[in-house]
Order: sequence, then C-alpha cells, then structure tokens
Amino acid sequence: MRHYYSDHATCGLSLTRRQMMHSSVLSGAGLAIASRLAAADAARAELSDAAKASVVKPPKAKAVIQVWLSGGPTHTDTFDPKPDSGSDYTGPLSHPIETNVSGIRIGELLPELAKVADKYSLIRSMTHGQNGHETASYLTQTGRMPGRLVYPAAGAVVTAFKGFPETAGKAGAAGLIPPYIVLTEPMGRFSEAGFMGIRYKPFATGGDPNARRFEVEGIISKDLSENQQRKRREFLGRLNSLNKVVGKNASLRAAELARQEAYDLIVGDAGRVFDLAQESDEMRERYGRNKFGQSCLAARRLIENGSKFVTVNHGGWDTHKDHFASMRRKLPELDRGLGTLIADLSDRGMLDDTIVWCIGEFGRSPKVAAESPWNGGRHHFGACFSSLIAGGGFKGGQIVGESDSRGETVKNRPVYPGDLIGTMYELLGIDPEASLPHPMGEFVRATPGKDEGLESGGRLTELIS
Repeated sequence: MRHYYSDHATCGLSLTRRQMMHSSVLSGAGLAIASRLAAADAARAELSDAAKASVVKPPKAKAVIQVWLSGGPTHTDTFDPKPDSGSDYTGPLSHPIETNVSGIRIGELLPELAKVADKYSLIRSMTHGQNGHETASYLTQTGRMPGRLVYPAAGAVVTAFKGFPETAGKAGAAGLIPPYIVLTEPMGRFSEAGFMGIRYKPFATGGDPNARRFEVEGIISKDLSENQQRKRREFLGRLNSLNKVVGKNASLRAAELARQEAYDLIVGDAGRVFDLAQESDEMRERYGRNKFGQSCLAARRLIENGSKFVTVNHGGWDTHKDHFASMRRKLPELDRGLGTLIADLSDRGMLDDTIVWCIGEFGRSPKVAAESPWNGGRHHFGACFSSLIAGGGFKGGQIVGESDSRGETVKNRPVYPGDLIGTMYELLGIDPEASLPHPMGEFVRATPGKDEGLESGGRLTELIS
C-alpha cells in the first residue's frame, strides 16, 4: 500500500503509543486499518465544538462519487457545444445531439449521457481564471487559492465530518471499507488531506479494475491466490507469540485487532467489494470493459458498502496536440462509464442520496490551435468551463449559467469552485462555516469566508430539489 505524505501533514502532531504500535507492528493492508483506528481516535479529539455541531439541515446526500477528469476536459466538445461558432472553434465536432430533456444539447460523442440528462444538471459558467494545472486543480478541489495553509480537498473534508461514527454519529462510515478511496491513482497535484494530516488521505487502490483480477494494493496480492493467503494467515497465527501477551496491554490488543481486521479485509467478505467478478458480465459490459468504465462500477460498489467519498481519477485530457483524435478515443469511454453509472445508481435507488460530480481543473481553449505543432489542439482555459452534477438533492435536467457564443467568457451566473463545493457540503449536512480539524487548533472554515477575498457567485440554490 502506498502512502503519500505532505510536509504540512504532521505539523504539530505527536504520535500516541497506539499509533506507534500500529506503525511498528502492522504492514500492508494492516496499515490501512490501523490508520482508520487512529483516525477515529484523533477525529474525536480534534474536531472543534463548531464542527461537532455542523449539521444545520437534515442531509439529503450520504456520499459522493467524483469523476475527476485530470488534465482539463474540453467544455465546448462535451457539455457546452457551440455549433454556430464556426469551424475554427468546433473543428470536426460540429453537430451536438439532443438529450432526453427538451432544449439541452451536448457533444455528439456523448449519446449515453444524452439518454439520462433528466438525471443530472450542467453548470456552464464555472470559472476561476487559472490556467496552470497545479493551481487550477488545487482551487477546483478545495475552493481556495494556494497560500500559507495547504487546504484539504473536498474528499478529505467529507471524510472528517462523515467518515467516522465518532464524528458523524450513526451516519458515519462503519466496517472495514475505507471512507475515502481513489480509483486508482491519487490526483497528484497536491496533498488531498492538506494541513489536516495523513489520517484524512484517501486509500489509493492502484491496479486496474478491468484486469482479470483487480489487484488492489495491500489487499490483493498478484502472487497469491485467496486460498494461499488464508493458509499464510493460519500459519502466521500459529507462530505468532504476540497473542500470548496482548491481553496484558491495551495498545497491543488494539494492534492485534487491527491485524485481524486487515486480514478480514484481505480474505474475508469485506474484500469482495473489490472483486468485480461478483457483478454479471452484462453489467460489466454496460459500464465498458476498460479501466475507466470498471472504475465507475467499482465506485458504485464501494458506495454501496459504506465509503463516503470515492474519486475516479480519469486522466489524459491535456490535449494540446491532436485534440480531436484523442476525443474520439476518450469521449466514448467517458460517455459509457459515466452515463451507465448515473443510470445504475438511479435504477438501484441510490442516486437520491449519492452526489455524482464530474469536473476537471479547467476547460480548454474554444478556438482550435490548427497550426503546427499543435495540429488541432486545445490549450488550458480557466476563464469558462463546465461541470456535471447529479443526485444527492441536486435537481436533474437543469442548466445553470451561460457562456458567450464561443464559450470564451461567462455571460451570466458565474459559479466559482467554492460555490459548488459549499453547496455539496450543505446537501451532505456539513456546515460550510464549521471549523476543520487543525493540528495547531486554528479555526479554519470548511469553505472560504468573505474575509479571504475570493470571488463568489453564491450557493447553487436553484439546483436544490
């Protein structure tokens, strides 16, 4: 299992005896379980009174699936087509298609998403003005600009308030499945947990869900069958002299419990959540037999089993060169996987309380760079872009905001990242004004306040059902 650390992660924190025992005694998947135990202890102590009283309205949403289009997807070829802008802007993708909602058209390579437009809404006026990957990713994920503090991404914030029974009551995640998971690699532009520390970082699965066997790091060994892993567990249990003394020491008992839970996750029923062979061949085909499609299927299974925030990290959208050839490969994958995810959640009655949030760090330049060496490329574009949002209390079949005739500027109703993130928090029952866990006890709002000087268009009240 990989661990990704930030220089800001452990500032001002001291290790308890329990945490030291976890670090020294456990390995592999045991560390994943141990970190959850430590997180529960720390969350109980660290959350301020304001955070504990954070639920201001009954929550409509229980969990979030984020589809993160790393690199920056084009908005004009997907959710905000501009067919009348001319070939210098549309390139060959100049024929948007009608959806099942009258008046809403989307890119021509998205027929499956066109069938379920009544179940999601499109924000066509996202903006932040940043054209660098790192800054734009950070801003889109946190709602903040880089500065003195490294702020946590939305997934870490949801984990802090909703990931543990001690902080979220009965609604908190329980069992062995981590509350915050990334399929399959971390986003990589910054520390997702920020100043809150490594206990709020996501569990990154690694592996490929479309492979014959989804080899989840620290849980599924590519060199051992399940039967071999069970036999190894039994053999180690016979050799383990630690059992003779655990009853005398509370820290050792906790460490032994973590080890047992780790093995249950590896070879027990809990680990089967990662086994996509449990799904029918028909269902797997619906999602698409590729890494992205099967990651979307895995995300649905994880939410079903108690995870609170699952990110499907789908990169490859930084199309400076040969943009349209890339779109003909990538958009059908996105269309099939995301369209099926929304439909499947709806069919199972899960969309009502699961937010689906599809976004990248920015859009791409509406005017095509036809000259060499770009050969029809599109560049970074943070002035105006789009996001898809569905479920968990968000209305479907709606359009928020409008861009100009070429998709170059926001024409009306600007939506900034903090506006969207804050609205999601409210639907999850998280007070955007509550304080985040801070290692030095500072008061830090879950979303930026007016004193931070960031622009805001206001919460997305028009999308709340």
